[in-house]
Amino acid sequence: MKITELLSQPRPTLSFEVFPPKKDGDYSPIRSAVEEIARLRPDYMSVTYGAGGGTSAYTGAIAAAVQKQGVAALAHLTCFSSTREDVLAQLGHLKTLGIENILALRGDLPAGASPDDPRPYRNASQLVREIAGDGGFCVGGACYPEGHVESRSQAEDLGHLKEKVDSGCSFLVTQMFFDNSALYSFLYRMQAKGISVPVVAGIMPVTNVRQIGKIIHLSGATIPYRFRMILDKFGDDPPAMKQAGIAYATEQIIDLIANGVRGIHVYTMNKPDVAERISANLSDILKR
Repeated sequence: MKITELLSQPRPTLSFEVFPPKKDGDYSPIRSAVEEIARLRPDYMSVTYGAGGGTSAYTGAIAAAVQKQGVAALAHLTCFSSTREDVLAQLGHLKTLGIENILALRGDLPAGASPDDPRPYRNASQLVREIAGDGGFCVGGACYPEGHVESRSQAEDLGHLKEKVDSGCSFLVTQMFFDNSALYSFLYRMQAKGISVPVVAGIMPVTNVRQIGKIIHLSGATIPYRFRMILDKFGDDPPAMKQAGIAYATEQIIDLIANGVRGIHVYTMNKPDVAERISANLSDILKR
């Protein structure tokens, strides 16, 4: 089923993100985790592209395994380090696997690279246009409630987002955020810009305090005072931090649903127990 069809349903959706192994030979434990998460019956699961494309061959295999469990799959596809032939080959491969949904991303820049380097694809809008032109896929894209870390301003970032949507993007998934007011402000500015596609809120349950530095570096997310106090209090106690992180993420999700957000996407870090506890916390709210 296409993600846009799922997002058009009356109730909010709950989905989880998983990622392939970072190196060859580590596939079995990840496949087991993916199958455990799929058994929770999320509305769909997204599968990230192998880091640097190195294990990207697993993306399609995991997405296909998700769909064999009866769950719709959303396969990530990055482009900055790819040729057009690479991208077209990936699209053909995903079609043969029966994958209908793609999250189109530029991907991380290699060390020393610039977004303006002469490459077949310099940004996600070009990839969205390529996929939309190929036909048959429901194409999603990423958005950044607090602005992309490489953008000079939120206004500039919204301009890039408008271009992405106009290129054929039919839904958006946000980067993680920890202050819901950042999302509500973003949705208002997005609407004022004339962007009206569905937006899925990306939530990261922080279960390990060591995650925070990397999260801030990659996403530019701000840490509100209330959450910072949780990190300071429980950061040195892993079981307590895990419980507190899941509770904080659950409270975020409940507030989002209460305020009309229709899609929730949880970055599970391949942890079935985290996905299970989030699902249990929302079972009556989502009528699951």
